[in-house]
Amino acid sequence: MIRLLGAGPALFAALVLAFAQPAAAQLPTAPPARLAPGEWPQAKSDLTPDPAVRFGALPNGMRYAIRKQTVPAGQAAFRLWFATGSMMETDEQAGLAHFLEHMAFNGSKEVKEGEMVKILERLGLAFGADTNASTGFSETIYKLDLPRTDTETVDTSLKLLREAAFNLTIDPAAVDRERGIVLSEERARDTPGYRVVVQRLNFLLKGQRLPTRLPIGKVDVLRTAPASRIADYYRNWYRPERAVFVAVGDFDVDVMEAKIKASFAGWTAKTPALPEPDQGPIAPRKAEAKLVVDPGVTQSLQVAWIAPPDTSLDTAAKRRRDLIENLGLSVLNRRYSAIARGANPPFLGAGAYKGEQDDAAEIATIGVNAESGRWREALAAAEQEQRRIVQYGVRQDELDREIEEIRANLKAAVAGAATRRPVDLAGEIVNSLADHTVVTSPADDLALFEAGVKDLKAETVNAALKDVFQGQGPLVFMASPTPIDGGEATLLAALTASQQVAVAPLAANQLVAWPYERFGSPGKVADRREVADLGATFVRFANGVRLTVKPTTFRDDEVLVRVNAGRGMLGLPANRQSPFWASNTFVEGGLAKIGVEDMERVLASKVYGGRFSISDDAYVLSGATRTGDVATQLQVLAAYLTEPGWREAALARIKAAARTIHDQYEATDNGVLSRDLPGLLRSGDRRWTFPSSEEMANARLEDIKGAIMPDLASGPVEVVIVGDITVEQAIAATAATFGALPPRPEPKPVPASARTAPFPKGSPETVTLTHKGRADQAIGFIAWPTTDYFADPQRARDTAVLREVMKLRLTDQLREAQGATYSPDVNSQHSLVWTGWGYIAASVEVPPEKLPGFFADAQKIAADLAATEIGADELARAKQPRIEGIQRARVTNGYWLGELSGAQADPRRLEVIRQIIPGTERVTAADVKRAAQTWLKPEAAYKLTVVPQAGAAAAP
Repeated sequence: MIRLLGAGPALFAALVLAFAQPAAAQLPTAPPARLAPGEWPQAKSDLTPDPAVRFGALPNGMRYAIRKQTVPAGQAAFRLWFATGSMMETDEQAGLAHFLEHMAFNGSKEVKEGEMVKILERLGLAFGADTNASTGFSETIYKLDLPRTDTETVDTSLKLLREAAFNLTIDPAAVDRERGIVLSEERARDTPGYRVVVQRLNFLLKGQRLPTRLPIGKVDVLRTAPASRIADYYRNWYRPERAVFVAVGDFDVDVMEAKIKASFAGWTAKTPALPEPDQGPIAPRKAEAKLVVDPGVTQSLQVAWIAPPDTSLDTAAKRRRDLIENLGLSVLNRRYSAIARGANPPFLGAGAYKGEQDDAAEIATIGVNAESGRWREALAAAEQEQRRIVQYGVRQDELDREIEEIRANLKAAVAGAATRRPVDLAGEIVNSLADHTVVTSPADDLALFEAGVKDLKAETVNAALKDVFQGQGPLVFMASPTPIDGGEATLLAALTASQQVAVAPLAANQLVAWPYERFGSPGKVADRREVADLGATFVRFANGVRLTVKPTTFRDDEVLVRVNAGRGMLGLPANRQSPFWASNTFVEGGLAKIGVEDMERVLASKVYGGRFSISDDAYVLSGATRTGDVATQLQVLAAYLTEPGWREAALARIKAAARTIHDQYEATDNGVLSRDLPGLLRSGDRRWTFPSSEEMANARLEDIKGAIMPDLASGPVEVVIVGDITVEQAIAATAATFGALPPRPEPKPVPASARTAPFPKGSPETVTLTHKGRADQAIGFIAWPTTDYFADPQRARDTAVLREVMKLRLTDQLREAQGATYSPDVNSQHSLVWTGWGYIAASVEVPPEKLPGFFADAQKIAADLAATEIGADELARAKQPRIEGIQRARVTNGYWLGELSGAQADPRRLEVIRQIIPGTERVTAADVKRAAQTWLKPEAAYKLTVVPQAGAAAAP
């Protein structure tokens, strides 16, 4: 896996939501101070490291950080971190740091090629989910998430990470077999969004080393580099003094420390240490512009200022400087969000942020996503708002609001500190290594925050803001799906014109109050019963509202709430477009008595959530909160159920992005598949078919409201609450909100004819879709219909294991044997709602010429599974990771929130929960064969490809 800042795929939601809040910002200091190699940051800091973490070092220089965490019981997370990445490569090694990461799974002195993943699967670790690695510019991380902490699992995991550290063989034949997989990863990640990030880095960091060292590297190097060149990088940079072992989990710290020492004490560097790579100086620059045209991108602009990186030590004083600066940027981002949510906004979303780019530079940026054809307006609005806050500053009420929101979240973190997951804790430690920061406890984080904001005045923040947007520049970067008349000169002229416009102070907001504290007299409980074996309580109020409560101790001070109302997709006509694509309109439209901006402001001291989606059998409102804010959380959701605001501006933002949304989907094979597959797998049912850009642009709010509101107003309501709460607390909070609503009519049974969503019939013909990406990018997809879950629950569990076996086989054949693809996928579904609907499917991303081979391989594997029982080892490697994954999920609140939803209306769902583990444990090789014989019939297969359009861009 590759880690590249900002290189992730653009998501649909990102087009219609404002930019995220800024990451931790930093102020330049001089002279710079650096830690010595292998030195912990706390050695030169006044900050106290988290006392729950044991920090240490071996005589060879390797460091370790160990933390005991008994929740969940019996789990652990291991991380092996190296202070090396693509920045350390020579020109001839471009991409080999990442290639080496692949080779860590492909043979060592004590583990032969192809065995490492199988060993872990037998222990219950799934490849990808629990066994992974990543390479960035300056770090490489190996990750193992252990489902158990018994001696065998711990010792085997330590052994395998030790092998990766200093015992890899890097066999030339294995390297040649892996080339296709690495090239497949390069092919899959070459999206419009990635290309824009690369171009932006080259523009902003012109003349520096970093843009020339992208982790994926150069295709010609990946194709031709000999194994010896990878081995050279391995010997030079995988060194004990550049490594840190992180272990968090349910184990004895003394025992774990001894095991780490025994595993790694014999590791010695094989070559003299090389000097750190020189990032190169930041070039002196004035105003410049860069325009990148790519048909698959959102029209977006960034204005950036480049300064030397801040290499000062992590101290309390530095954190206070960062906090003050961040508070100012948070206010600016809040202003951007308010503009984007207004009527006819000048941009779809905007944001300001400042941070380090891998010790190469400190970059301050304002960025904006523009509606097609309105980029001048967007740039001007974002630039002028940034200049307004620098010139006139923030108001004290704005500052206090940000302080309250951060304080609420930090307090929630303190309350939940004891029950953080090992994976999350290990991630915090690893992140601190790359950032050169001290690992501090949530309690200390809160104390530092309170000290930093004590008596903090707006004037102090305003003084800091004047120094944020400083450095070389401004540098204007624009990505556009179409050319701009005049090109880069036009961009600079537009920025200059905006800078000449005078700005005025922002008017103060009117004070508002939260208007949804009372919904009537608290409802009376009409019925209550316990589901003792699952630890759940079922309640029915007199008005017909149902409540399901499951108190847990999984996460301290965490409570999850889900409200299911109406019938969702089940209640919509099959021949009409459903409003699923515009679901964000519902929440962003606010409430009848208060807009979403004012709601966020008045509830800044509360922790709550507000999400809306459409499931198969309900409209879903949900949120995550803390125990003390459950009443507010239920008030928010009850208000959305009864009085949604339905503001036109929320829909207008999505409509404005309609063409861009489709352009982004059509730019890649994966985009086209994700957009079109849901409708295709239901034989063109309009409820799941994504609307065209014209349908989106012409959508009317009254039509969306008309489709949803009747069901919300009169349909059945079920509230599910899971987490750190008592049953009585949940009943009281629900009685005061949903229980106080007017009575709901008894829901009528859904006719059997309405529960149909037919799977497409099998055919020897292949459905072909096209995309606008590279000529060597294509997807093959093959699916066999199964049936719904309740038709045969045990057969559904058999089929889930069959799915895992198919994935093992496809991975062995297409990835390991052929090197044809980075990650073949197999998935299956068995509906709990739609009668007879289910499938098992395989898909792969390969060059178009390899699609026939994929279909042949998939069908051969299917035929083999139907003809011959699998062996005991293959069965274990398929079952064990699945069982362990379910067991780990069952100690999370999210699992129970989802599994208990709908259980009162359909008690069969309780048996789904009860039988999932014992039913999976019962699956035999004969069961897998029978499932294959039942479903994997050649004549039933539905085949689909997504291939490049004619004239597609050639591969590099």
